[in-house]
Amino acid sequence: MSLINQMRIFSRVAELASFTRAATDLGLPKASVSTAVQQLENALGTRLLHRTTRSVTLTQDGQAFYGRSKDALDDLDDLQTMFQRPATSALKGRVRVDMSTVMARQAVLPRLPELLQAHPLLELEISSTERRVDLVSEGFDCVVRAGAVADPGLVARSVGAMAMANCASPQYLAQHGTPGSLDDLARHQLVHFASTLGARSTGFEYTDEADSDRALPMAGAVTVNNADAYQAACLAGLGLIQAPRAGVRELLAQGQLVEVLPQYPARPMPLSLVYANRRNQSARVRVVMDWLCRVIGDYVNCY
Repeated sequence: MSLINQMRIFSRVAELASFTRAATDLGLPKASVSTAVQQLENALGTRLLHRTTRSVTLTQDGQAFYGRSKDALDDLDDLQTMFQRPATSALKGRVRVDMSTVMARQAVLPRLPELLQAHPLLELEISSTERRVDLVSEGFDCVVRAGAVADPGLVARSVGAMAMANCASPQYLAQHGTPGSLDDLARHQLVHFASTLGARSTGFEYTDEADSDRALPMAGAVTVNNADAYQAACLAGLGLIQAPRAGVRELLAQGQLVEVLPQYPARPMPLSLVYANRRNQSARVRVVMDWLCRVIGDYVNCY
């Protein structure tokens, strides 16, 4: 087996964290996938993967090799199609992205047909999670991330800022009353959000008259770690939530949620498209990132 094929197989095992899933995805016997990775490790003189009966993870050398091999394979894909590039169908291959469940469901997936119609040979893997993924070690080409990006190895491309809204269900307000001031929140419940369960919630966030960020501790019996559960808990009358206005726009319009304390919104949440600071990006990744910036920008700015 050629070195290039071994690199492709290794990259797929690394991205899927599984020999079995990689074999299925590549249409190869699992034994062939395992042999290819072993041959690659022997040729390089180092172990690239930690293998247990339950998981496959990259070693430190594996992480370094994965990043370099991804660049090399992307360059090779570009070389193979460089003379076909005027044709939209010339862009082919897999692009792996991560974003929140709400962003995928409301903004990206409804408009994905337009991208695939223009580039029918593209393959997109869309991970929907509220967990902050490790972009490099988990093999993502780019991720949509809310909040500040401090990692010097990553590049953040701004796509806008999401206005926030404080919401509650009509049932909750009928039972507990509608808060009219910050002091009233002492008698209310907050649905807490933590991307990692067990982490401390910041409480009710708002900006004061001096435009400073504040957080008011609040009681709350429920903590969730993804956006769909966050909305569902609010709809069930479990407390107030602070969510991007774009994500709850339809629920507010339908009366399923009610905006409260509009004079105390949390600061708009910056949204970025984040990718590794590599020497280059493949043409297909650049096209997908440009499309994502446009689509997500439309979604954020419309509301």
